[in-house]
Amino acid sequence: MELIINAERHEYQEPLTVLELLQRLNLNPERVIVEINRTILSPAEHHETELKQGDTIELVQFVGGG
Repeated sequence: MELIINAERHEYQEPLTVLELLQRLNLNPERVIVEINRTILSPAEHHETELKQGDTIELVQFVGGG
């Protein structure tokens, strides 16, 4: 399955949920905004939303600083 993540093509062999993708990318789901095909997901939707061939995903991670 091919996904476009932050404008880069990525290939995965098996279906994934958004939460599984975040885990594979070592991203904390509590610190990431996920947009799929121009729709922003709530964190509650991460575990139930299955990704599909050709989905375009934008991930924005919160970074703290001082």
